[in-house]
Amino acid sequence: MILAIDQGTTGTTCLVVDEELNVLRRGYADLPQHFPRPGWVEHDPDEIWQSVLAAASAAGLDDVDTVAITNQRETTLLWDSATGEPVAPAIVWQDRRTAERCRELDAELIRERTGLVPDPYFSATKLEWLLREHAREGLAFGTVDSWLVWKLTGGEVHATDVTNASRTLLVSLETLDWDDELLTLFGVDRSLLPRIARSEDVFGEGTILDRRVQIRGIAGDQQAALYGQGCHTAGEGKATYGTGTFVLVHTGDDASPPPHGLLKTAAADGYALEGAVLVSGAAVQWLRDGLGVLADAAESEALARSVDSSDGVVFVPALTGLGSPWWDPDARGLISGITRGTTRAHLARAALEAIAHQVADVVDALPEPPAVLRADGGATANGFLMQLQADLLGVPVEVAAERETTALGAAALATGRGVRVAVGATYEPGLNLDERLTLRDAWRSALNRSRT
Repeated sequence: MILAIDQGTTGTTCLVVDEELNVLRRGYADLPQHFPRPGWVEHDPDEIWQSVLAAASAAGLDDVDTVAITNQRETTLLWDSATGEPVAPAIVWQDRRTAERCRELDAELIRERTGLVPDPYFSATKLEWLLREHAREGLAFGTVDSWLVWKLTGGEVHATDVTNASRTLLVSLETLDWDDELLTLFGVDRSLLPRIARSEDVFGEGTILDRRVQIRGIAGDQQAALYGQGCHTAGEGKATYGTGTFVLVHTGDDASPPPHGLLKTAAADGYALEGAVLVSGAAVQWLRDGLGVLADAAESEALARSVDSSDGVVFVPALTGLGSPWWDPDARGLISGITRGTTRAHLARAALEAIAHQVADVVDALPEPPAVLRADGGATANGFLMQLQADLLGVPVEVAAERETTALGAAALATGRGVRVAVGATYEPGLNLDERLTLRDAWRSALNRSRT
């Protein structure tokens, strides 16, 4: 029996599953985000851990003997290695405070060595900032997976897996080990760093809510979803729709640098090209929480369907800059085409269209699009969005029957069996080419304005 922990940006989900990946019980706990300054996004490390305990308690640990972990990636934590106490808030992957530092970095060196780009999204400049502000002896660095392993084992194990390590800007994509030149570049001492293990490895023995467990199977959320979706060979790809949307396409054992605009990252069983959309579901949340346009995120589908089109309204949700394939931290959000007749339904539809357009931008940047896009995550419950995604891509979109594919991917790693989650629905493309191009042209026009 496996407790699959999915520690995400806005909450933690725990699934109790058997060896066949049947979901027997589940629990969830919210995780607050903190915004102390414009562009800053933080978590309290203790709140991260408490959310895990709360979600695990809600799921129930009867008969659980194994814990698997998947997690929000790039979020950076620093703690005292003697006491285990955090020395500062965790800097979340969405945080943009190190944008100026990233402009100073050699983009080609970063791309060739790590498969990534010099962007505040990744961990190294976050860690560099934390070390400058909180420098002292006896510190330990980790992404969220490392923090959870540390807490589960009472500080006995300081480890991460290859997928999370490959997102730090500190690892050579070829060797999948810490890179001395990059450590020097960012002023990081090896003593701070966790051991890097394979995703399917046993990481140690730990305790959660007084229950002794084996910790086995760790992967960053997007690589866990790739594994759970059964994408194990070159050309197979998936998109996970959450706070952001992340498109990964497996490349087999090809560790060569990515095309410009995309990322190359370690998969749980090889390598993958990745496109990272920084704001997708977060755009709908902003309409709800920031503007009060929506009472609930689920309302967006009915509102979008209540109008025939967005009536010329285009929303570019560059609320924390733009990710793939533009990588423009200075881009700002924009809503264009507003008239006296614009309603909240038009805004809701434009927000959903923006999610689909950003994914289409990533797929357009791939050397070759996948024949089918496998989809998972909370927003896949939105049938309007999924149909529009198929329409804009011109390929079928297969939606997983279980939206918590990231957690099931981690559980699959723990079992050592490459079981794929079942398909719940398939959306076939319905737009003709001219209709598709018209929508895409309007999107690109607004996108260009957001970057000036």
